[in-house]
Amino acid sequence: MTERNGEPSPATEDKPDQEPGQPAQAPGQDGAPAAGQDGAADVPPEQQVKYSMSPGLSNFLGTNKVGLAISSYQSGKFYLLGQNKDGGLLVDERFFRKAMGICVPDNETLLLATLFQIIKFKNVLNEGQEVNHVFDTCYVPRELYVTGELDAHDVGQLKDGRIVFVNTTHNCLATLSERHSFTPLWKPPFVSKIVKEDRCHLNGLAMEDGVPRYVTAVSKSDTIDGWRDRRFDGGIIIDVASGEIVIGGLSMPHSPRVYNGRLYVLNSGTGELGWVEPAEKAADAKFHVVAFCPGFVRGLSFHGKFAFVGLSKPRYERFEGLALDKKLSETDSEPWCGVQVIDLDTGACVHWFRIDGPIGELYDIAVVPGVTRAMSLSFASNEVLGLITHDALDEGAPAW
Repeated sequence: MTERNGEPSPATEDKPDQEPGQPAQAPGQDGAPAAGQDGAADVPPEQQVKYSMSPGLSNFLGTNKVGLAISSYQSGKFYLLGQNKDGGLLVDERFFRKAMGICVPDNETLLLATLFQIIKFKNVLNEGQEVNHVFDTCYVPRELYVTGELDAHDVGQLKDGRIVFVNTTHNCLATLSERHSFTPLWKPPFVSKIVKEDRCHLNGLAMEDGVPRYVTAVSKSDTIDGWRDRRFDGGIIIDVASGEIVIGGLSMPHSPRVYNGRLYVLNSGTGELGWVEPAEKAADAKFHVVAFCPGFVRGLSFHGKFAFVGLSKPRYERFEGLALDKKLSETDSEPWCGVQVIDLDTGACVHWFRIDGPIGELYDIAVVPGVTRAMSLSFASNEVLGLITHDALDEGAPAW
């Protein structure tokens, strides 16, 4: 059952104490300001966020019956994209401080790593229910795990239901603890101890059948901040079960994923999506490039024969020390922030979603299957206070 006090209207962008708004319709290719931001008196034009997209993106999402979850740690934005009833692109935008790794165990559940918490969302709507006659799925934070600031990156769910995440500050895979900030589960063999020193910048996690299969790191350094001097070609993928390095020579790799029997990864420092052909020796393994994307690639998900790739702008003026700088120059391109949909058979970008303005960096992307008009609630507005749902009372069973 669901109750709404005063029928608050879900906003697509929520800020502390702001009045609820209406769902944003992303514009076409002209890059016009998104609804809810156009003409805002307190937002200078240079700080307004603008969305643009390829003409067929919304229809592509609707036809495939999928939504997209996107996180931006830089801005604290958590997006849910889908197709609106009128065929346009629906953009739901919420605020979570340092939104990072996303996991979709099923289309009723989302996991999100943030600054000092890992949040589990549940969909509270039954089939046929809607919010504001628009949203047919509403993800509400139901469980919060306070970890402290661990620079949590990728997050996943083990087959026994426990949450596993990359604890980057402590160079390990970890799970949640009832008593402490975390329980370490695994560390790379070259890291000598569990200590709060980001040594190798462990970041990405590839799950397979509910088990951590591979992780990515920027280097195999065992000294604090050692990875920063290895960004150009020190990147590695590690087999979690054996502890062996699968492939080296990568540039700041992120987002390893096992899909259709292949290990895909984003070679962020070169702007490339590719897959790994393993060998007996890591030095003989090959990275096969599928596509070049104009940006620091980070965040990867799949549906059918398509890969959804996140792109970010450089944190500073240039991708200093990375091959990406040269590739952008060679292709006469500027880096941009958003999502590209890549055909795995051809390497072509078939659809895209672009964010312009003060938001320049994304972290993760996840396909949400079977969901096309989704929203979430955060703690930055009062909407979460008014949406009350409960289970039915089973009068025939003891309550305790």
